[in-house]
Amino acid sequence: MSTLAYDGTAMLGRQLRRMRNNPGLLIITQTMPVSMLLFFGYVFGSALALPGAEYRSFLVPGLLVATAAGGVMTGMFQSAQDVHRGVTDRFRTLPVSRAAVPVGQAAADVLVTAAGTVPFLLVGLAVGWRVEGSALEAVGAVALLLLFRFACVWIGMFLGLLTRNEEAAGQLGGATFLLPLLSSAYIPTAGMPDGLRTVAEWNPISAVATALRELFGNAPVPEGAAWPVAHPVAGSLAWCAVLLAVFVPLAVRQYGHGRR
Repeated sequence: MSTLAYDGTAMLGRQLRRMRNNPGLLIITQTMPVSMLLFFGYVFGSALALPGAEYRSFLVPGLLVATAAGGVMTGMFQSAQDVHRGVTDRFRTLPVSRAAVPVGQAAADVLVTAAGTVPFLLVGLAVGWRVEGSALEAVGAVALLLLFRFACVWIGMFLGLLTRNEEAAGQLGGATFLLPLLSSAYIPTAGMPDGLRTVAEWNPISAVATALRELFGNAPVPEGAAWPVAHPVAGSLAWCAVLLAVFVPLAVRQYGHGRR
């Protein structure tokens, strides 16, 4: 465990330096959620039954979770890039823990996500979003958001190590944009057709988005929803536990594939 902690901290530093040397990616990842908040909040919000300010309060937690789900894309691209450029093979020759590289990458991603959440929430406050719940519930909402991001990054790392090609990972990662559309991130599921509503409510994004809305005090839990949305905090924790239990061993095993 001490070896993993030491090696993982070194890989965390490496990943943070890598992000610092790629400012374009940081700028895009920081400004895109804000742009989507302004676009969805003021353009789409006028076409929905919810009043503008009320919709923006509904939207802010959904966009936070949609951004967290983007960890699948970033984890996939960075892992595939390392494999494609031979970096992963060089790491495999070093006497470091097999899990250190993916752990460091996931931890760095969560730290950057946490920092990027601050300006987004400030913009949210500027457009009318407010924390209606307690301070403890708000802290729990942010912690749940980061846990979900952590789980999504592990999914992405496994897929990136599997594809082994940054171009293919970029194309596949773009498809993850559809995941929030099939959820309650942007619109309530109550008005969806029955079959689509069921799919949306079993989407982990819906459970986490509903949990954040409940903890922030922005919207009540919808009635008659599927179990993960009807019990959003428990459903979110269950989803994160399942995703981590499945994809952490898969990613570590895939990273160590070929190691002698």
